[in-house]
Amino acid sequence: MKLKGEKQESSDYDESSKGKITLLLVLVALISAFGSSFQYGYNVSVINSPAPYMQDFYNRTYFNRSGTPMDSGFQTLLWSLTVSMYPLGGFFGSLMVWPLVNNCGRKGTLLINNFFSIVAAILMGTSELAKTFEVIILSRVIMGIYAGLASNVVPMFLGEVSPKNLRGAIGIVPQLFITLGILVAQILGLNRILGNAEGWPVLLGLTGIPSLIQLLTLPFFPESPRYLLIQKGNEEQARQVLQKLRGWDNVDDEIEEMRQEDRSEKEEGHFSVLSLCTFRGLRWQLISIIVMMMGQQLSGVNAVFYYADRIFQSAGVDSNNVQYVTVSIGAINVVMTLLAVFIVESLGRRILLLAGFGLCCVSCAVLTLALNLQTSVSWMSYLSIACVIVYIIGHAIGASPIPFVMITEMFLQSSRPAAFMVGGSVHWLCNFTVGLVFLYMEAGLGPYSFLIFCAICLATIVFIFFIVPETKNKTFMEINRIMAKRNKVEIQEDKEELKDFHTVPGGQAEGKEISSIKL
Repeated sequence: MKLKGEKQESSDYDESSKGKITLLLVLVALISAFGSSFQYGYNVSVINSPAPYMQDFYNRTYFNRSGTPMDSGFQTLLWSLTVSMYPLGGFFGSLMVWPLVNNCGRKGTLLINNFFSIVAAILMGTSELAKTFEVIILSRVIMGIYAGLASNVVPMFLGEVSPKNLRGAIGIVPQLFITLGILVAQILGLNRILGNAEGWPVLLGLTGIPSLIQLLTLPFFPESPRYLLIQKGNEEQARQVLQKLRGWDNVDDEIEEMRQEDRSEKEEGHFSVLSLCTFRGLRWQLISIIVMMMGQQLSGVNAVFYYADRIFQSAGVDSNNVQYVTVSIGAINVVMTLLAVFIVESLGRRILLLAGFGLCCVSCAVLTLALNLQTSVSWMSYLSIACVIVYIIGHAIGASPIPFVMITEMFLQSSRPAAFMVGGSVHWLCNFTVGLVFLYMEAGLGPYSFLIFCAICLATIVFIFFIVPETKNKTFMEINRIMAKRNKVEIQEDKEELKDFHTVPGGQAEGKEISSIKL
């Protein structure tokens, strides 16, 4: 049901709810992202540099147990498991998002999640002393579960505590810390630091420190006010949290917007993944996040990093210095993601998505040409380097950070956990698939592999251009009204009440009043 004057309240909300950056909001974002997202990035690249020393440890341990050297095929299998168990664990972690955030809250889930990281860090850090490589593989699964939860819960949490005019910028902070984690792992993994025979257990074990810091500090910070009001029914506590987060006492407009969402969702209840996938009123939101997540992971980012070393070597970079070049690429990734934080609220989400995937598409096409011609045309190797850099820039400003922001914005409270569960599962399954398939694809197609990534980027661009709306500076309710038209949910004359018509057994149309989208 709509209340009289609600349209005017919505207008007033638009004018008065432009939040400012407060110290509490900044600290919540930094502690959440450093304690969780940072480790996702750190564990993506932490085993790259010390790989030869870890494989040697696998071989020595096997020899000490059996008295015979490890078969090369078995060693390849063990290392493949070490690498691939991380994204597979991420998939399992994503499946845990819906039950945990609904029962334990956003902050509670992050606190529980830290135990996965701390246990895995202890196991990995002591694996050499214990003379067991099996715990490293097990720990990679555990860290994957941790990363799967963190990659979904942190954007959800920060999206819900942020004012609408800062939601995009703060929503990119987790991705910024992912890139920082990758960079720190690359720096610490240098041969002269910890990427050596003595230092690799320490390198793996360091991942527990951010979790320990978050475990000790996050309890002193507030839970998501939307979770408190809509799911726990505690309006007074939600109001107090909002007042602290916004830095002023008058939060009536934001509370009223949450009440509207709460009223609309009382009829819905919580969406499970099954009900989300079968509900017509959220069809295009669901398709959009699946396409964006698939585009993000299948656009070739892992392949570009895989090829980067040999591309730089072909341009004359000494093999001993390639690791420093890798660090420089990681630094570019961080700087461009930081740029995205500052421009997302002015340019909007659509522009960054289209520009990001567009740069990736062009880079892949030109890189295919450059890699094929670099043996006959000397300057093509430099063009390859330029393509790698442009690709990293494109992914950093759009393809990597924005899809997670869009999941937060395109779904209401009741469907958001299930949406993150679906989006996160697609993200990690595609990550796992690329890791599994790319080496075979590269062996069969060589540089032409990048044409496949180019086509995927192009298809994602077309979809975003025609389907995905701009969500900048809009409330969650306003975004749902925009998507209602796409989902063919009828809008009434006053533009505020929506009816979703279903056919009942008697053959008559049954209409239910809703303020966003209703079953």
